[in-house]
Amino acid sequence: MNEVRKATVNRLKRIEGQVRGLAQMLEEDRYCIDILHQVQAVKAALGKVESAVLKDHSAHCVADAIASGDPAEQQRKFGELVDLFEKVKR
Repeated sequence: MNEVRKATVNRLKRIEGQVRGLAQMLEEDRYCIDILHQVQAVKAALGKVESAVLKDHSAHCVADAIASGDPAEQQRKFGELVDLFEKVKR
């Protein structure tokens, strides 16, 4: 596992703790705005995870497909990214 993935796994573990904290806040009937602030923090943290994984994918998987010179593999990797971004728009 490369350093980027290790850091991303660690970030996900922190997010996991944040989500458990959110559940506890709800169970304790905490103030809604405080809960919403924490939800926003979790969403922002997940956005950073998404960005890190996308950058890692581009730097390795996509770059390897380009370097391979195999047009089918290049098209497949490009198609995966297009499909991903189309899902995000929905």
